Amino acid sequence: MDKLKNANNMNNKRAVVLFSGGLDSATVLKIAIDKGFEVIPLTFFYNQRHKTEIEHAKKIVKFFNLKNHVIVNLDFGQIKGSALVDLSMAVPKNRINKNKSEKAGNATNDIPITYVPARNTIFLSYALAVAEVNLAGDIFIGANYLDYSGYPDCRPGYLKAFEKMANLATKASVTGEINFKINAPLLKLTKKDIIIRAFEIGAPLELTHSCYDPIEGLACGVCDSCILRRRGFEEAEIKDSTKYYK
Repeated sequence: MDKLKNANNMNNKRAVVLFSGGLDSATVLKIAIDKGFEVIPLTFFYNQRHKTEIEHAKKIVKFFNLKNHVIVNLDFGQIKGSALVDLSMAVPKNRINKNKSEKAGNATNDIPITYVPARNTIFLSYALAVAEVNLAGDIFIGANYLDYSGYPDCRPGYLKAFEKMANLATKASVTGEINFKINAPLLKLTKKDIIIRAFEIGAPLELTHSCYDPIEGLACGVCDSCILRRRGFEEAEIKDSTKYYK
């Protein structure tokens, strides 16, 4: 037990941050930095339709002057099953009621086709491997439980289950070197509250990207992600620098 406690004390200032270049992940990255962590941003190129987010991630990493950005190439295009990786499937537009927020308390299993099969499980598994190699006890993810598209891998029970698995399935944990913790600081915040938090802590909102289906280099304005972002900025009464196609 003392060995585990000492290991955690030595490494509790190092964290892996799942980082897409989007609004939520940029906010989480800044939160981790502000907590004093030595952060390792982990970004994935998985043949996503909105691959422009990779360039936004690079710009934000440069903004924070971080030197250890890890970019992993995967090919979800071979798996398909999602409009984000299969161009033969259309991204849903105007699906979310613009006047009402999708609340977790009214949870529905009407999961849209922008859900990418097992994406967060795969991403977190890579993050766990990076964390184990770097003896980083903390993993940060921008999962959100209130204003979201209903994805099952953004829900509290899932994150708790993954954390339990992480501490059962890694050499570093079973040998007592480190205890892994999954941090989701935005989990119970509305999009409005996330934007306010990001603004207050100085996250570079103007560098972030949210659109699932960019058109001619502009955010489409009508996919789930765009609607949630636009509504969040409006409710927060903060200017959104995003240029929308519609």
